[in-house]
Amino acid sequence: MSELRERAEKADAVDELAAKRGEFVLDDVVYLDGNSLGALPVAVPGRVEDVVRRQWGELRIRSWDESGWWTAPERIGDRIAPLVGAGAGQIVVGDSTSVNVFKALVAAVRMAGEGRDEILVDATTFPTDGYIAESAARMTGRTLRPVTPAEVPSALGDRTAAVLLNHVDYRTGRLHDLPALTAAVRAAGALSVWDLCHSAGALPVGLDEHGVDLAVGCTYKYLNGGPGSPAYLYVRRGLQDRFDSPLPGWNSHAEPFGMRAEYEPAPGSPRGRVGTPDILSMLALETALEVWDGVSVDAVRAKSLALTDFFLECVAEYVPAGRVECLTPVAHAERGSQVALRCDDAGDVMRRLVERGVVGDFRAPDVLRFGFTPLYVGFADVERAARVLGEVLAGPSS
Repeated sequence: MSELRERAEKADAVDELAAKRGEFVLDDVVYLDGNSLGALPVAVPGRVEDVVRRQWGELRIRSWDESGWWTAPERIGDRIAPLVGAGAGQIVVGDSTSVNVFKALVAAVRMAGEGRDEILVDATTFPTDGYIAESAARMTGRTLRPVTPAEVPSALGDRTAAVLLNHVDYRTGRLHDLPALTAAVRAAGALSVWDLCHSAGALPVGLDEHGVDLAVGCTYKYLNGGPGSPAYLYVRRGLQDRFDSPLPGWNSHAEPFGMRAEYEPAPGSPRGRVGTPDILSMLALETALEVWDGVSVDAVRAKSLALTDFFLECVAEYVPAGRVECLTPVAHAERGSQVALRCDDAGDVMRRLVERGVVGDFRAPDVLRFGFTPLYVGFADVERAARVLGEVLAGPSS
C-alpha cells in the first residue's frame, strides 16, 4: 500500500464528520460533483412519500395548515440561516436562484435611489447572473458595468447603486473576500448582493457579521436539497421594511387571502415570496437539511481544506508532470471547496474518469472540476480519485 493511501485511511479513521456518511445514499463511486448536485440523504425518500401519500393524498387542502405547508418558506429559511451566518427571520425559501437574483438586484437598485445609475457585476460570474444583471439594468434605467471582484474597490463611486458578486467562482473555485468587498460597497453608499451557490454548506459565510445587504443561493449543491430544489433569498433585517420586490405576488401580500386589488407587502422575510411554494421539493429540502444537525460549519471548512490540500498533493504525486494546470488558488483564504484543473482533452478525460467510477464534471473548453463535500467525501475517496486521474492521463487516449 502506498504512503498516500495509508495516510488517507488514517485520516478517515479520525475524521469527526465520518459518521455523517451513513446519512447519505452512497455507493462505491467516488462522487466529486456535489458542487453541482449533492448526494441523496437517506431520510428524504420516506419524507417525500409521506408528503405525497398522507399530506397530499389524505389531508389534501388541510395540509396547508395542518402539515405546515404555508409556513414552510420561512421555517426552512430559518433552518438555512445558521449555515450562512444569519439570524432568524431574514431568509425565505422559494423560486430559483435566477429569480431571486432578479428580485434582490432590482430591489437593491430601488433602495439605492435615483441618484445612483450604475450597477457593478462580477465579470467572471455564472452566465445567468450576468444575464439577469443586464436585464435588471435595462428595466431600471441603469448602466451595467462588468468588473472583476479585484477591481470592485476602485470601480465603486457615488454613481454605484448595487454590486452583484459571487462568493466562490464557479469555474476556478476561487473564494472572494466577502468581508472586505462588502465593507467597500457599504462605504461607497451602495448595496451588496452576493451569490452563495458555491459556498453555502461548504464554508462560513457570515452574512450578519459582515453586514451583507442581500444574498441568494441554491440548495441542491452542498445543501443536498435535490434536483431543482428551491433557492433562498436573504434580506438584511435593517432593509426589510424598504425591500421593494419587482415581483410582488399574493404570497408576499400582508393579507394573502384578502384578495385585495392594492398590493401591501408583508412584514419581514415573507415579502420575498411571490407565488405558491413548491411544496414537494421544499419539504424534501427540509428533510435534507437534517443532516446538518450537530454539525459545525467551521468543522466542515476545516475538513474541506484538508481534503483539497490532500487532493492537490495526490495529483502532484500521481499525475504525469505538465499534464494538468491547477486553476484553484493554493492559499486557503482564496479557496472554496472545489479544485479546478485545466487539461487539454478535459471532456474525454472526464468521460473516462466516470467510466472508472470517479465522478467530477467538465466545463468547456478545458476544465475538470472536482467538488469536495465534507459530509460524505472521505480522504480515501480523494486518494482514489487522484490515482485514477493519474492512470487515465498516463494511458493512451481513447
